[in-house]
Amino acid sequence: MKIAFATQDQQRVDAHFGWAKHLAVYDVTAEGYAFVQDFGFGEDLAEDGDEDKLAPKLAAIADCAIVYVAAIGGSAAARVVASKIHPVKVNTPEPILDILDKLQTVLKGTPPPWMRKALLKGQERAIDFEDEEVKP
Repeated sequence: MKIAFATQDQQRVDAHFGWAKHLAVYDVTAEGYAFVQDFGFGEDLAEDGDEDKLAPKLAAIADCAIVYVAAIGGSAAARVVASKIHPVKVNTPEPILDILDKLQTVLKGTPPPWMRKALLKGQERAIDFEDEEVKP
């Protein structure tokens, strides 16, 4: 599953989604994680109400299941969720590698329901009709 991190310094989740200079993307599995790509964005990002700044960010993380942010506005959160990406807010700046280690541990066990749903992003829903009980 691909995870994005809103970051200013490319080391920690320390950025507001709309103002992030970087969105670092990693691929995470129970066995490990790998850096995929860093999407860099210009310096002129702190203009409130500029919804157009969100479009390139949403496009960059379109195949991600989760995005970690320090903060996110209501409008941006709605657009992220509409793109089937689960936003996760961190309360204090946290190293990306620490979050990746925690995610890997969670994936080895029993992930919470919201994460199980996120894991299915991009996959076709498989319906097993043989398991369903048929009532006459």
